[in-house]
Amino acid sequence: MASYLNTLLFGIYPYIALVVLAVGSVIRYDREPYTWRSGSSQLLRRKQLVMGSVLFHLGVIVIFFGHLVGLLTPIQVFDALGISHGAKQLLAIIAGGVAGIMAIIGASMLVHRRLFDARVRATSSPSDTGIIILLWLQLALGLATIPVSMQHLDGHEMVKFMNWAQGIFTFRADASSYVADASPIFKAHLFLGLTILLVFPFTRLVHMLSVPVRYFWRPGYQVVRTKVPSKTSYKAPAE
Repeated sequence: MASYLNTLLFGIYPYIALVVLAVGSVIRYDREPYTWRSGSSQLLRRKQLVMGSVLFHLGVIVIFFGHLVGLLTPIQVFDALGISHGAKQLLAIIAGGVAGIMAIIGASMLVHRRLFDARVRATSSPSDTGIIILLWLQLALGLATIPVSMQHLDGHEMVKFMNWAQGIFTFRADASSYVADASPIFKAHLFLGLTILLVFPFTRLVHMLSVPVRYFWRPGYQVVRTKVPSKTSYKAPAE
């Protein structure tokens, strides 16, 4: 039973989440383009939003790219660069810990603002509130994995998750076996992360896919001209 559940959660569920993420995002962009936005409530309470948003976004960006590079870069690349598994593990703990603390402080401010400011709460949808709470929980779980990681500074645990992630993207049937004996806190972190990918297309998170890359090669500068008043003096009509 435990083996079946592990296969279901970490061998099958990842593909369900990724398919829903891809297909759901395309359908939403096609059918509901006007909902493809972050839905800012800055005008209602600006100061707390700015502080919380900056901390949250900076921390999450570091965490996202750290996970992306750390999990999907082939182990042979790190070996070729002379980066030991232990050094990589320690770097992940330090960098991830600092970024995680920044992000969860920012997320806490955003959650407090969304739940306890009457005007913001009144203009928030259930998905707005739900997704920021899910993200807060995911950050908390991520930070909770640090004490466990500190007990495995040889990097062996991290290699398990690298093999799992790369196994999922290379369609290995036994990918889930790599995390079968992982700590429950890591499994909870993985499961909630996959769930966030699953609900991604139905939340405001879709605005992450709208990075204005085309701005950098736009055809030209926008020219804005002010209306020049006429030099012709006004003459009153003759009576």
